Amino acid sequence: MQSRTERLIVSPTEDRIRLAIVDDHRMLLGALTEWIRNAASDITMVAAVASYPELLTHPEFPVDVVLLDLDLKDNIPVSVKISGLKSTGVKVVLMSTYSEPNVVREAIAAGALGYLVKSEDAGMIVEAIRAAAIGDSFISAELDLALSAGEVGGSPKLSAQERRVMALYGGGEPVKAVAFQLSISEETAKSYLKRIREKYRVAGFDVGTKVALRKRAIEDGILIESDLRGPA
Repeated sequence: MQSRTERLIVSPTEDRIRLAIVDDHRMLLGALTEWIRNAASDITMVAAVASYPELLTHPEFPVDVVLLDLDLKDNIPVSVKISGLKSTGVKVVLMSTYSEPNVVREAIAAGALGYLVKSEDAGMIVEAIRAAAIGDSFISAELDLALSAGEVGGSPKLSAQERRVMALYGGGEPVKAVAFQLSISEETAKSYLKRIREKYRVAGFDVGTKVALRKRAIEDGILIESDLRGPA
C-alpha cells in the first residue's frame, strides 16, 4: 500500500496528458516543445520527433495525444497515420500551414480530433490538445470557415468548449468568470469568443454584441432562458 507521501508524489502526474509532437521543421519543433513545457502544467512532453517512424519506435509510445504535422515529407498518407495511431488508442491533433477543405475532411474522416493551422494562437494549440485528450473535437476557426465555404443557412458548428464559453458568456458571466469556471486563461476565453463571433459572421449572423450573442445562444439551444443571470 502506498504511503500518504507516495500518493502525494504520484498523483499530480497521473492526470497529466502525455503528449508527443511530430514535426520535421526542427526550429518549430523545439519552440513548441519549450512553450508547452512552460505554459501547460497539465501536459507532459514525452516525445518530440521529426518523423512518423520515430514516433512509433519511441520508448514512450503510445502516448495520450500526438500533435502531428500534416506536411511531413514521408509519402505516408495522412489517413494511414491517423488510423494507425487511433488503433493504439492515441488521439491525434493535426497541424498544417494551409487549409485545403478536402484534406481537412479526409483527416476528420480518418479520425483526427483536432485540426489547426500553424498561425493559430499558442493558447489554442494547448486547448486543442486538452480537448482531444477527453475525446472532444477542436477545429481551427480558419479551417472551420474553409469547411463551411459554400454552405448556405444554418448555424455554424461549434466545438464543445466553444458552446460552453457561449453559454456562460451569453448567460451573463463576464469574460473573467468564464475563464475561471472553465479553467482557462482570460486571453484564451477572449480567443474563443472571437472564434465564435467569426463563425457566426460567416454563417450570416451578427453576434457582435453580448445581447446578440445571448439571443443567438438561446435560439440555437446552447442557452436556456432560465440560465440567464439578467442584463449584461
